[in-house]
Amino acid sequence: MPEKKRIAVLGAGNMGAAMIGGILKAKVAEPGEILATTRSPERAAEVAARFGIRATAGGNREAAEQSDLVLLSVKPGVMAGVLEEIRDVLHEGQILISLAAVAPIRLIERLIARRMPVFRAMPNIPVVIEEGATAISSNSMATLEHRALVERIFRAVGVVCFVDEEAMDAVTALSGSGPAYVYMVIEALIAGGLKMGLSHEVATRLAEQTVLGAARLVKETGIHPAILRDQVITPGGVTISAIHELERHGLRAMLISAVETATNHSRARSRALLEQTRPPE
Repeated sequence: MPEKKRIAVLGAGNMGAAMIGGILKAKVAEPGEILATTRSPERAAEVAARFGIRATAGGNREAAEQSDLVLLSVKPGVMAGVLEEIRDVLHEGQILISLAAVAPIRLIERLIARRMPVFRAMPNIPVVIEEGATAISSNSMATLEHRALVERIFRAVGVVCFVDEEAMDAVTALSGSGPAYVYMVIEALIAGGLKMGLSHEVATRLAEQTVLGAARLVKETGIHPAILRDQVITPGGVTISAIHELERHGLRAMLISAVETATNHSRARSRALLEQTRPPE
């Protein structure tokens, strides 16, 4: 395949648009080599103007046929229909990347009925500001060259990890759903500040920067969070009294249970998709 790739992004919503930005940033393709599809002409015009690429309302088959790499950025509920639409133009020389949460690779392979490199990626919503966390798995057709290209795309919008596909449900529960958990923590911190008399503006600014700074400190120092936590605590101080209250209400246990529950739900949805979707005749 050529050094520069012709890329089809099927479903240029928030996540698809973020990936277009990553593709351009990583210089995997030039704007003229990217074709995006959307649900409406208005969205197509918006995406085209924003990135200087071609974008159409519909036209998934035509976009896939012209491309070396097909990025499927659609919901699991419509994935089967889109794959059915493009199946007959897919071939072994292309790369297919699916962002459809809970959709296993073997389901995608069943739907396309083609031997080709297939990647399953789980990016989270902060990719829209290039601070995402993405885990990726692939089928046996994917080569090291394919993996390097896919990693290059997703690394342009955040951190990338390759995992065995069996881990993807836990990934979905931790980093895919994780921003929602963190937003709840930020929201609660703001509410606590408001309760104790801070203005909304001050409480929001302090809460968002506290979470951002704490996360960066873990990332940049590599120090275990428990050690960093203990560095904030002084005997008989304010922090230990607050931590006692959090432990009393089971904060850690609730977050662990949230990841466990979400993982099990993701597994159940994956099984349901496999059972409900029949291979093409």
